[in-house]
Amino acid sequence: MGKIFQPTVISGYGAITALGKDCEKASSNMMEGVIRNVTMGKRFFPDNFSAPCFQVESVASETGRSKIDDIIDSVSNCNRTVLLALVAVAEGLHRAGLTLENLEGKTVGIVLGTTVGCTFHNEEYYIQWRDRLDPHPEPLLAYLRSNLAAKILEILGLTGPTLVITNACASGTDAIGVAKSWLEYGKCDIAIAGGTDELSRVACHGFKSLMLYSEKSCTPFDSNRQGLNLGEGAGILVMEREVDAVKREQKIFGKVAGYGIAGDAYHPTAPHPQGEGLQRAVTAALQNSKLQIDDICLINAHGTGTPANDLAETNAIAALGFAAETVPVVSTKGFTGHTLGAAGGVEAVFTLMALNDGLVFGSGGCETLDPGLAFPAMTASEKRQLSGRVGISQSLAFGGSNSALVIEGAAI
Repeated sequence: MGKIFQPTVISGYGAITALGKDCEKASSNMMEGVIRNVTMGKRFFPDNFSAPCFQVESVASETGRSKIDDIIDSVSNCNRTVLLALVAVAEGLHRAGLTLENLEGKTVGIVLGTTVGCTFHNEEYYIQWRDRLDPHPEPLLAYLRSNLAAKILEILGLTGPTLVITNACASGTDAIGVAKSWLEYGKCDIAIAGGTDELSRVACHGFKSLMLYSEKSCTPFDSNRQGLNLGEGAGILVMEREVDAVKREQKIFGKVAGYGIAGDAYHPTAPHPQGEGLQRAVTAALQNSKLQIDDICLINAHGTGTPANDLAETNAIAALGFAAETVPVVSTKGFTGHTLGAAGGVEAVFTLMALNDGLVFGSGGCETLDPGLAFPAMTASEKRQLSGRVGISQSLAFGGSNSALVIEGAAI
């Protein structure tokens, strides 16, 4: 079947992170430079390694009472990853002016990225199974029942295609790219897309074993950066056909203009030093959007705070030919931590908000910019007015996968 191209727009968005339970709180805290990490201590790490994580204070919707909020309050048999996604979805639908009644009869596609999900929270079950005991199968059954996208579709009583993408730290970005193609091909009327992940002890130890976890708050692009901190949260875009949004007189917040993905084929965990795969992903996203490098006014970098990531990412940005005078580069992980599969969704939301505000704040935690980076990023004390309405949100994943979104803000 040939491609049925339908221009699509972003009609809603939502996010919950350690920076705030919704987008407005996150924006105000970022403006004030608020960093809220907590030391997990013995819960996640041994006594001699007490490292910070970015934990959401409570999973509770604050979008105003609606049927969706009532459903979230009544859900009791879901893992934290699903609940985080539900809160962001509720905010996104609320902002899009969509109620569950509005969605009746619509084909609603849900595509979510995650890496950890709930899979690492059944350690006791695994220990008993390893020791040849007879553990109760409920943890295993709960895991099998917890397909994130299908679970949310079921909870909200919607109908449509579902997909979960687990492509490491690029999962949320890839989910939004897939949703874009679903709408363009007419696979659904409305798409809910992004990423969600909760904190996991196993994931924290995994990054520690790779010597990538910092024992202090992460400082992306800083000359003294020591690594990343993990965080949790969810970021969601609500996307639909432009003609439908216009018909119901819904405010349009922007659009996902382009998506690109490419691999490094270099190393299981480290990025290519020159960011070759990222260069190809950004180029593909620009080609998909039919826009040029000169159209870009902001890059929301992956910016994990590891020496290898920040070096490779800035090398790629410089090699692509962006101009530091007109294209600020920023990382928001100093505010949220690295939310893994949620990162692409969260950062797409933050990119959209910055484009629509015409203003971007500096990289949380970055006090002294590393002079060895090929392209300068913004430090924590900076803020800059944007020169346009088009930005890039990019993600680098283990396995050498790189993904990029070209995002346009609302028309002035």
